Amino acid sequence: MKPTIYDVAKEAKVSIATVSKVINKTGSISDPTRKKVNKVIQRLNYKPNVVASALTKKQTDSLALIIPDISNPFFSEISRFIEDKAHEMGLTLFICSTDYNEEKEKRYIELLQSKQADGFIIASGFQNIHLVEEFHQNNIPVTLLAQDNLTESFNVVSVDDYRGGFLAINHLISLGHQNIAVIAEKVHSSTLRLHAYRDLLGMHGMPVSEENVIRTTASIQNGEKAMLGLLQKEDRPTAVFAANDILAVGALKAARSLGLEVPKDISVIGFDNMILSTTTVPELTTVAQPIKDMADKIVDVLIRQIKMPHLATERTLFVPELIVRESTAQPPKHLKN
Repeated sequence: MKPTIYDVAKEAKVSIATVSKVINKTGSISDPTRKKVNKVIQRLNYKPNVVASALTKKQTDSLALIIPDISNPFFSEISRFIEDKAHEMGLTLFICSTDYNEEKEKRYIELLQSKQADGFIIASGFQNIHLVEEFHQNNIPVTLLAQDNLTESFNVVSVDDYRGGFLAINHLISLGHQNIAVIAEKVHSSTLRLHAYRDLLGMHGMPVSEENVIRTTASIQNGEKAMLGLLQKEDRPTAVFAANDILAVGALKAARSLGLEVPKDISVIGFDNMILSTTTVPELTTVAQPIKDMADKIVDVLIRQIKMPHLATERTLFVPELIVRESTAQPPKHLKN
């Protein structure tokens, strides 16, 4: 593993701020301390990140990450990778989970601004869009994570949600499924995945029944409830696309509670490729997001914006990947498609 600024500080027995000053040749540092730090840098072969090193001391060397639900494995995993990246660059990361609550969003924004965070990462599901617009008006650096409905004014790092939905539905159609349902969140990313669902069914001449589309919030309980409703239909679907792995786990639980076998009786596919997708029985077929790459990119983009605010905004769209495991198969012959 590459040495970090923390390793240098620990080895030299100085603070991170001191190491940063030596690297950037700023502040008042004694010659013995400067020489000691430089010797450790050479011995560890530490390579300062060019972008991080460019941050001036006027800043607080801190970033803010606002997510809607820390209990959602996607947000917890990507938060960890963002924190790791910030740590590697010698930055502090504040993480706030809002529970999709507008009052919490407003309170956390005010708190983080009082802490003078250098920049903000705001994830999908943020309700107070006008607050985000105020960031732009006040020249506060902000990058959006998986929320690309404000792309003209903001940097965005996301996965190609439409492509991901296309991969999931195309996989089910290729197996022979025609009666396909969707359990999705009430967020922009799920809307794009739903567009792919409707487009693909239309391309194959399959009718889109809105009764087969359920929008809810992400939890195992909600996934289970939605799946139970779908399975109790007279013309129940032969496959279900859950727009994230949490909802898919709930769908698997519902099928099992009704004595159905997955994928023998019904296929289930998720989205995200969280760690939990390999712990289910059967293991979950899903669409993978390159979470670590997205985390690294969003920190780099935000820091560039902090240092060079006049650069044009950019939209980074990562390519998802279909991961076929055990929860999808051909439709059961005894069910009418």
